[in-house]
Amino acid sequence: MATIASNLQAVRAAIVSAAASAGRAEEEIGLLAVSKTFPVDAIREAHLAGQTRFAENYVQEALGKIAELADLAIEWHFIGPIQTNKTRSIAEHFAWVHSVDRLKTAQRLSDQRPAQLPALQLCLQVNISGEASKSGVAPEAVAALAQAIVQLPHVTLRGLMAIPAPSDDVAAQHAAFARLRELRDQLNRQGLHLDTLSMGMSHDFVAAIAEGATMVRVGTAIFGNRLYPREADNPGLDAG
Repeated sequence: MATIASNLQAVRAAIVSAAASAGRAEEEIGLLAVSKTFPVDAIREAHLAGQTRFAENYVQEALGKIAELADLAIEWHFIGPIQTNKTRSIAEHFAWVHSVDRLKTAQRLSDQRPAQLPALQLCLQVNISGEASKSGVAPEAVAALAQAIVQLPHVTLRGLMAIPAPSDDVAAQHAAFARLRELRDQLNRQGLHLDTLSMGMSHDFVAAIAEGATMVRVGTAIFGNRLYPREADNPGLDAG
């Protein structure tokens, strides 16, 4: 029977193989273990197996886990939709936020980031596939938003995140991730210094790595299939 530790080992091996096939160093690619809906015991097991970066989608669920796991050295990433009344909790408890798609949200995170903490690391979520059901800024609006956010204190804009339309077509996966990479490169030519592409999940991270991903968000391949107890939760809209 597969364990979280053996699943992690398999995912890491797949990342190494994908990086080699793309002519990239494995050190260029960070692994986020998407732990939403999974219990703290599962996170402890993954941490014991060497995983230190974890990503959560739901603020209240995450805060409970962060408190229970305060004894562990964990870098917490927020990857879910951001409600205005939750920005303070996110600013106070996370190291990274991948799902910023409005200036107002970035401003609140900046204003509410505790002064004693390092700058909050941000990614802009881009609706790269133009899906009505997905959060994210439209590609043509990214440049103006990015230029505004880099002026804010207490936050650092690191890059872009996307959740492309699900597809089993490998060529389609590559095309979507290539669009995000090209958008990041365009922004850098405009004077920004973005080093992060948060893209790729359990079913498509190999294609994402081939197209330049620097962080892949993997949940089910590590922890197994999820159960969604909340009435509003929809696995089709997940960020990892």
